[in-house]
Amino acid sequence: MKESMYRYMNVGLIQFMAYPDAVRDESALIDSVRKIALDPFFNVIELTSVPSQKTRLTIRQMLETAHMSAVFGAQPMLLSSGLNINDLDEDKRKQAVALLQSGIDEAIELGASSFAFLSGRYQPETIEASLDALVRSTQTLCDYAAARGGIRVALEVFDHTIDKKSLIGPAALARRYAEQVMRPRDEFGLIVDLSHLPLLGETPEQAIVPIAEYLVHAHIGNCVIKNPDLPGYGDLHPRFGFPDSENDVEELMEYLRILKKIGYLSAKRSPTVSFEVKPFDGEDPDLVVANAKRVLQKAWARL
Repeated sequence: MKESMYRYMNVGLIQFMAYPDAVRDESALIDSVRKIALDPFFNVIELTSVPSQKTRLTIRQMLETAHMSAVFGAQPMLLSSGLNINDLDEDKRKQAVALLQSGIDEAIELGASSFAFLSGRYQPETIEASLDALVRSTQTLCDYAAARGGIRVALEVFDHTIDKKSLIGPAALARRYAEQVMRPRDEFGLIVDLSHLPLLGETPEQAIVPIAEYLVHAHIGNCVIKNPDLPGYGDLHPRFGFPDSENDVEELMEYLRILKKIGYLSAKRSPTVSFEVKPFDGEDPDLVVANAKRVLQKAWARL
């Protein structure tokens, strides 16, 4: 397209994926946030749990100074804890809810506009019970977020059978879930990720059109699924152009085309589209980020 992509979207970067070594080092965390905030290519930064309140406030001040928005991703909190937000054991489900409620508190301190999480594993024979548990958990989180000032709650659609093996999941199930949560768009929504579509066996149209009315956020990334023995197999978000991977300029262009077709990319809405890319086996994080920026620019120019 000849028009600037910034007329249709805010471009973001998931800090904890792009700079994974900074997650457990507060000094490195602050340095990575500063690096992203200094780059005018990005309007949005996605952060995860920052245990130190002092560091949270430092980061918030940095982002306010840089005129940058923040989003909070609680996916690592769940994955590292082993807790499951749709656990059929009520005590364990409530532990997962409590963990995410603490994440909402952190997100608010960071000045984040939305809070993201993922569904947990499931057993095929009890999938309906797992869906009911997920809906109840989500409604509790939405109520908690509303009481704390109204930060939006969003669930990211993950793979269903290969790596994370999350309940949500295929587009049809994602739509059923969103319909049952029954919240206005400004309180709750779904996140779609280009890197998860091959893992789900869905095209952008198959994955996005059924959930279009619930879509509030989009990620762009890559994956490897051709063979379990290949480097990067699964949901590891390697750079674009990674050997034997699924997504590059053409795939991103089609993804953007569908997002524009459904009205997600819009000058009126200024939605967020964030990179979810991660260095692999010693790669330089800055080069991986530069790779992603180039791929988006090429895809947009050809749209």
